[in-house]
Amino acid sequence: MAININAYQEVLSRLKPYNAQLVAVSKTKPAEDIAAFYAAGQRIFGENYVQELVDKQAVLPADIEWHFIGHLQSNKVKYMAPFVHTIHAVDSLKLLQEINKQAAKHQRVINCLLQVHIAAEETKFGLDGQELQQLLSSWNSHQADFANIRIAGMMGMATNTTNETQVRQEFHQLHQLFGSVKTTFFNTQDYFRELSIGMSADYTIALEEGSTLVRIGSLLFGERNYNQ
Repeated sequence: MAININAYQEVLSRLKPYNAQLVAVSKTKPAEDIAAFYAAGQRIFGENYVQELVDKQAVLPADIEWHFIGHLQSNKVKYMAPFVHTIHAVDSLKLLQEINKQAAKHQRVINCLLQVHIAAEETKFGLDGQELQQLLSSWNSHQADFANIRIAGMMGMATNTTNETQVRQEFHQLHQLFGSVKTTFFNTQDYFRELSIGMSADYTIALEEGSTLVRIGSLLFGERNYNQ
């Protein structure tokens, strides 16, 4: 077991002044590691792969708040709809509609974060400005058709670079966009408040730029071996 409880406590202490929450990213890690952080008080865990999430949810405590943070295909939503709390990477109206459809089957409301493409890398997913505007306009015009989802905020991934100025600029631009979207579409709602930015290498910058949810994995669980 390679978990680092000391790093966990340090992250929590850094989050506290910002009233931000930690999503402990447990992808590829065994249920025993999650259980150890659960015993230390952590309740929010993030997974990237649907089957892995389903398997872990079945054997871990029922009060864990599961967040799905990976790229999600519409045909996989049904498997986690009975229990997932928040889906971080909603990048199309089609996916939003499918989440609503599957949540309705279980008489649930699922929190959704709209993923915006802010990085220089084309390989990262997310909506561009025009696509975001179109999605929000469609949702706004047909809110009655989306009774089983809640657009709770936005998510973004910065460029994978050691250039902290670039990372800060990308986070800052997303925070500004978040404020503009809130004013335009959610001004009377109190649930549009989550900004999911920041991972192990850049979460301190993200906190300074308005993050409310940081997604941290390797700092807590150790490096991942994808060849196992």
